Amino acid sequence: MDVATGQGFARRTERDFPTGNDPMAIRRRIEALEFVLERAVSLPGIKRKVGLDAILGLVPVAGDLISAAMGLYIVWEARNLGMPKWQLARMSANVGFDTLLGAVPVAGDLFDFLYRSNSRNLTIIRKHLDKHHPHTRIIEG
Repeated sequence: MDVATGQGFARRTERDFPTGNDPMAIRRRIEALEFVLERAVSLPGIKRKVGLDAILGLVPVAGDLISAAMGLYIVWEARNLGMPKWQLARMSANVGFDTLLGAVPVAGDLFDFLYRSNSRNLTIIRKHLDKHHPHTRIIEG
């Protein structure tokens, strides 16, 4: 890395977190956010991965609102892909359902560990991208 110009950092950051409006960059951003929200931390003992969504759900009101805003960002990115309104409505309903039930004390916290609205939304987006933008497909091993 060239310390004077910072070129190495700029290239690494661009590769790790894509900026741009092309379908591939949007797909990578959505997948990264879904990972952070749903599967970032492995709970010891039960071998279940949870993310920021479930952790924020433990904070009354504010945590649920923050995770809803992050989930709606995924819907906004899907809108940028030109997805049909009925799919956007379905994705918004997933986020709304997660937020409403997650706001219930105690039972909502358990629900946040089980219901993964962002993963469901990612599945909807992947199907759309695979059909309309096949060059964005990633072969997973």
